Amino acid sequence: MFYLVALAVFFLDMATKLLVVNKMDMGQSIPIIKNVFHFTYIMNRGAAFGIFPQGNFFFIIISFIGIIIVVSLYRKLSKEESFFCLPLGFILGGILGNLFDRIIRGEVIDFFDFRIWPIFNFADSFICIGISMIFLFSILGEKSKLLSRFKR
Repeated sequence: MFYLVALAVFFLDMATKLLVVNKMDMGQSIPIIKNVFHFTYIMNRGAAFGIFPQGNFFFIIISFIGIIIVVSLYRKLSKEESFFCLPLGFILGGILGNLFDRIIRGEVIDFFDFRIWPIFNFADSFICIGISMIFLFSILGEKSKLLSRFKR
């Protein structure tokens, strides 16, 4: 499931970016809900929120390190921890989507624009969702272990 989820996220990210590139002009913004949510086509040379705009090579290296970490975590999962496959797959797919852009284009295509938040893409979303799920599962797991100690 881990690799299938990662591939699904990667292909969703690539398909939406290809759609944006083929249907929109650079800098074009299409309001979906005026002043709330737009599709805005930009290229991001930096990391999240455009920080470190000259760091493309650095972020390529960080992406490869991230891939190694995520795959290693997946391989160390026990059967009882298999629920971590989904969020780890989300993270891997997101990393691969943005890494592909960095290697092929030298920058990342972003297009989701909520006007109060920097513009982002599906890869960014799935990385954040995956990390949030791991955090939540970890907290719930620890809470459940803690509660089970008191029940004895």
